[in-house]
Parts: sequence; structure tokens; C-alpha cells
Amino acid sequence: MSREAQEENEVIYWLCQFPFLGPATIRRMREHAGSFRGIYNIEGMEWAMWGVLKEGEGEWFQRAKKDFQKVLQEYHSLEARGIKFITCLDQEYPRRLKPLPDAPTALFVRGGLPREDQPSLGIIGSRNATQYGLEVARYFGKELARNGVQIISGLAAGVDGAGQTGALEGGGCTYGILGCGINICYPRENYGLFERVVKSGGIITEFCLGEPPRARNFPIRNRIISGLSDGIFVAEARERSGSLITVGLALEQGKDVFALPGRITDPGSRGCNQLIQTGASLVNGPGDILEFFSIKFEKKLSLHEKSEKGLAKKEKMLYSFIDLQPKHLEDIVNQSGLPLSECMMILLELELSGLIQCTGGNYYGRKLS
Repeated sequence: MSREAQEENEVIYWLCQFPFLGPATIRRMREHAGSFRGIYNIEGMEWAMWGVLKEGEGEWFQRAKKDFQKVLQEYHSLEARGIKFITCLDQEYPRRLKPLPDAPTALFVRGGLPREDQPSLGIIGSRNATQYGLEVARYFGKELARNGVQIISGLAAGVDGAGQTGALEGGGCTYGILGCGINICYPRENYGLFERVVKSGGIITEFCLGEPPRARNFPIRNRIISGLSDGIFVAEARERSGSLITVGLALEQGKDVFALPGRITDPGSRGCNQLIQTGASLVNGPGDILEFFSIKFEKKLSLHEKSEKGLAKKEKMLYSFIDLQPKHLEDIVNQSGLPLSECMMILLELELSGLIQCTGGNYYGRKLS
């Protein structure tokens, strides 16, 4: 990198520290100054006088110049910390983001960025997902990743994490877009997943180091999820789900939206059903999305039907009473008519065989392949 390019990136890093400077304002400042370095050389009060910054912001801008060298020390420490700082001037900057009117000025990255020559899909949905929603998200992530689709999501609790877990199970690449600094894992319980995603894809954010996961940050980061995705799949969403913000951004960006239909009585499916009603593509399985991406997909039995053939009579009967929506042990015992001890033994065998899972509190549900 030339010294001139290095200085440009240094100023971009400094500009990213200002909470009131969004991509549109920074772009306007650059057009006025002719370069990013030129932005630094203009007095803060001049920016305020021209109406680019408010008066208080102009004063802050000027005072911040005193900390420029300190900020540069942090900038030059990033590589040693395994963090890449990729700006809109760099060749590595994602091509998918460039057309966005509010494309991030720069990105902090751990791991890598999505490949430009492979399809990518955003998997999003409710943070408080049902077991059904989690299982579907994991299954779709697994099958799509196995067939070469990069999975983009927000590493959030619920559907996001399930979809990305599935992508890792499928041996594919997945990328987590954060609503906080890249040195912060949110939610904390996803730390293990966070580190696995770094190794099998990448973690990406436009927020500075140390930026906490403020509520206002997540709608902002959602445009990056949709921007890096060639399509968006909503696995489960309530009527007023935050996932619908991402869907709206995806539609503005000209992206295709896919939604999984659900029962009309399930509050967690109302958002998806409304999306389908208003034009989103209904999907019954990963093959529908792979067909959209023109990837040959061998249709597979999604509920272990092949494995079921090898079950004993009582095992098969008990298995037939269990659905994706977890069912309580007491209800299974009542339906089967078997003694509790025998029922629990068979459930354990089905669980060890990978056909069902205990979701806690003596609730059992089927597993997708």
C-alpha cells in the first residue's frame, strides 16, 4: 500500500470514531474536500459554517484532532489483534455493498469476507424462536451451505444462530454481521459460535472497537446483512418482528425474499405468512432456494424417513407421535398407552439414534436431517 493510500485509510479510521458521522455525511465531506486527508485539514467550524456539521459537532471534530495520533496507534495495532480494517478504497471491499446509497465507509473484519463468485443467502428470524423455527433454520443452513451457498446472518440468539450453526455443520462458510464492535460477542452465550464463525467464514461490522450492542445499531447493521446477501430467507417471524426491517431493506436493494409458511394459529409465523401474502416466495425446503441459485440439488428425506424403516414396532409407533413442535412426555405416554418407564427407554433410544431431541423440561421433538 502506498503512503498516500495509507494516510487516506488512517483518516477514515479516525472519522469512524465520530458517532454523528454516517456514511452519507462522510461521502459528502469527501466530495467537498477532494480526499479523506482533505477532510482532516479543514477546520471543524468551517464544516459547521457550510452546514455539513452542526455547530457542536464542528467543535467536537476540531477537538478530536488532538487525539489523532492516539487513534493511529490503535489503528496500527489491529493487524496484531487479528482484525482487518477494509475501507471503500480497498480492492477487498465487498462488491455487493458498493451500490448501496449508504454503503459503509469501512468494515472491521475477523476472518474473511464472502466470496464474490459464490451465492450468499441471509437467514434471519425471531430471537425468541420456537423449536420448530430453530430446527428449520439449522436444517436450511446445513443443506444450503453443503451445496455451496454462503450463509449471512447476525449471530443473534434464535434463528440467526441456528442457521449459522447449521452452516457450520454442513461444512460451509458463514458470516456474522454485528451490531457492536468486533471485539464484543453479543449475545455472550454465542461465544463458541462466534469463534467458530471466525474460522469458517468471518465476523464483520462497521462499528468501532468497544462499541456496545445498542438497540439503535441493529437496524443499521441489517442493511449489511441484506447487502451481502443475494436473497433473504425468513424462517420464523412475528407480525412486528425486527426481521421485517431487514426484509424491507432487501426489497429496496432489489433482493429476492423467501419465507417459510406456518400455521395461522402460531404468532411466530404471522410475519412469514404476511410476507408470502404480499409477494415473498414460499419455500417448502432448501431445494427451492437452491433452484433459485441454479444449483443442482438432490432432494432428500427431511424427517429421517429412511432411518425410520429400521425402527422396531414400538419405536416406530412412538416416533409417529412426535412432531417438530416439541411434545411433553406426559402427552406422549398418554397417546402411546405404554408404561412411563418403557416410554422413556424408547425415547432415549430414539434420541441416541439422532431421530429426536429433548428440548428441556421433558419435551421431545423430531430432528431434521
